[in-house]
Amino acid sequence: MRSWWYFQGVVDRFFIFLPALVVITVSLVSLAYYSAMVMAGRPPQVANIKTNEVLGLFWSRYAYWAVGPIERAMIAMGFSPNFVTFLSLLACIGTGVAVAFGQLATGCWLYFLAGALDLLDGRLARALNRQTEAGALFDSVADRWGELAAFVGYAWLLRDTPWLLAVLGCSAGSMMVSYTRARIEGLGLNLRAGAMQRAERMCLVSAGTLLAATFAAGPSTASWAIPTVGGTIALCGVLSSSTALRRWLDGYRALQLRDASQRPAVAASVARVTADTQPSTSTSVA
Repeated sequence: MRSWWYFQGVVDRFFIFLPALVVITVSLVSLAYYSAMVMAGRPPQVANIKTNEVLGLFWSRYAYWAVGPIERAMIAMGFSPNFVTFLSLLACIGTGVAVAFGQLATGCWLYFLAGALDLLDGRLARALNRQTEAGALFDSVADRWGELAAFVGYAWLLRDTPWLLAVLGCSAGSMMVSYTRARIEGLGLNLRAGAMQRAERMCLVSAGTLLAATFAAGPSTASWAIPTVGGTIALCGVLSSSTALRRWLDGYRALQLRDASQRPAVAASVARVTADTQPSTSTSVA
């Protein structure tokens, strides 16, 4: 009987990791081809690249090039950017439901799918020249609701453990990363500093959930699953909060510098207005 449980655990782990093996294999093959093109002096032309501190230009360019075929297929099938955003939101909700019921492998891959769709909706909007303020609002709000839906699932899974506090802290940190950026952009600045943006958060949580799912698949390691999920969420919360605090401080310093540079012009303008509004005086000679 013990050998049967061991065999069953091996089979379960194989099927849990099967999507990861497929993704890793495809990624390595495409990375080798991409690197060969770069070394040959013929790097692929990729437009509208967004980079960050974690990936850098090379990896960002590779990621956008790798999803290019999917992007073109979606355009050919008539997918709209808002529809892709909606699919990403549904995947996040599915993540929360799956994790809440202990289906960690399903939740992991749904969250990974949500991240991929979140990458593609902006690409589609730029490729189709359909970047609108309404679409930007829909995308931003859907991202926040999706993230909250996923964290609700993790909170339900960890509700009877001290790790519930980690979920609450991670939710707060994630929301503050997004809010701080939005507030700073509303004040006319563009700051995206910090390593734990939404894509990085989704990758970290997905990886930790996949590891927890492999532990849960074996009777001898099942007790490690909850601490692995909780530890991953706690790490995500610490890194997200540090990113939010860094953006807050960087934005505050940048606004201080801008305010200081504007003071002489404001003072000169006030002086001119004051001079124009003062009554003129004249003297008469008898």
